[in-house]
Amino acid sequence: MKMLRLVTLKALNRFRNKMFLSDLLEETVSAILVNKARTGLTVLGIVIGIGSVVALMSIGQGAEADIKSNIQSIGSNLLVIYPGVQGNERMQISAGRGSAQTLTEDDADAISAEILHIEAVAPEVSTRYQVTAKGMNTNTSVLGTVPGYLNVKNFKISSGSFVSQQDVKSMAKVAILGPTAAEDLFGEGADPIGKKVKINRIEFTVIGVTESKGATGFGGSQDDIIFIPISAAQKFLSGNDYVTTINVQVSDEKYMTAAEEETTTLLLIRHNISDPAAADFSIMNQADILATMTSVIATLTIFLGAIAGISLVVGGIGIMNMMLTTVTERTREIGLRKAVGAKNKDISMQFLAEAIMLTFIGGVIGIIAGCLVSFAIREFADISTNIAGRPIALAFGVSSLIGIIFGYYPARRAASLNPIEALRYE
Repeated sequence: MKMLRLVTLKALNRFRNKMFLSDLLEETVSAILVNKARTGLTVLGIVIGIGSVVALMSIGQGAEADIKSNIQSIGSNLLVIYPGVQGNERMQISAGRGSAQTLTEDDADAISAEILHIEAVAPEVSTRYQVTAKGMNTNTSVLGTVPGYLNVKNFKISSGSFVSQQDVKSMAKVAILGPTAAEDLFGEGADPIGKKVKINRIEFTVIGVTESKGATGFGGSQDDIIFIPISAAQKFLSGNDYVTTINVQVSDEKYMTAAEEETTTLLLIRHNISDPAAADFSIMNQADILATMTSVIATLTIFLGAIAGISLVVGGIGIMNMMLTTVTERTREIGLRKAVGAKNKDISMQFLAEAIMLTFIGGVIGIIAGCLVSFAIREFADISTNIAGRPIALAFGVSSLIGIIFGYYPARRAASLNPIEALRYE
């Protein structure tokens, strides 16, 4: 009998709770729809705030993705060694970095043979020359390198072939053109394979054209470039055995720091330098640059989101103002409800539910508006955007929190009204 009574009481409580929630929802919707214009203006503040947060954070994340893509387009897991940087403990002084003569192919071979976790090594000799072909001419970067450069720097061949090991051994006068260089020398849509170009008045035969990669922001366009065998560049152009850069591809990102330290030690020994501060070379670690740039963009994204979040606070103040006005307008209603048995908790829940519903509606519309603005920016302003789930969840969570925070005080004020004084209110 006691068990039956307990089950009955539990069922009755569940029924009452369902009825309370149903009534609460119905009353909340009715109260919001009483003054549609005021409700619309209040919701608009939340819509603008949420939409701004989503749109600005999508721009920030798009910029972060662009920077990662640009850095990784020049190769993955790269250590780039430049010659000619000397310094002391107080400062670093660049002595013609990239053009100084302190690195050789033997250094590149030693790195490939002695350093662990190295995928490939590609030395290069690079400088700008005047290049001519059939009355056309252009001033472009001419890069002498080895076959492995193609994979190390993520280049692909559009037509023809790249520098081969045989070309390097025989110092062949062959050239591979970037798409921009090919267009400048032979015109748009022309096939340059088999044709001649003169680099510094020395004739080379075109054997290939690379696919377009565009600009990276780190050294200009990768399309306006001409590749030749490194041996031919040293013999016919630079006239010496030095290289301007050594590109080292590490097998895995987790070995980048170790490979950099081992390479530094090896080169110091080979160059007979005992003090690391006096090194005649410098090493750029791609992972460090990527981490730094990602950190900067992430900070900027948070900053943009915080600025947009100010409008959310303004929207929350608008909700609180509306709810306080509503409490004043409905004072007699509150007194009547209390007179017939409504508790402070019931009154408080009613007004808090109204505030939360306003922010919920504004949040949903704001997210949709922010996504549409982000899409429009990407399509019409040619700015990369990236809409991710985290910013949307964050914006929606903040809007809900604002509803609770800015709805709490009006709800508490409504619940604390004296029923007798409320009924007397005119």
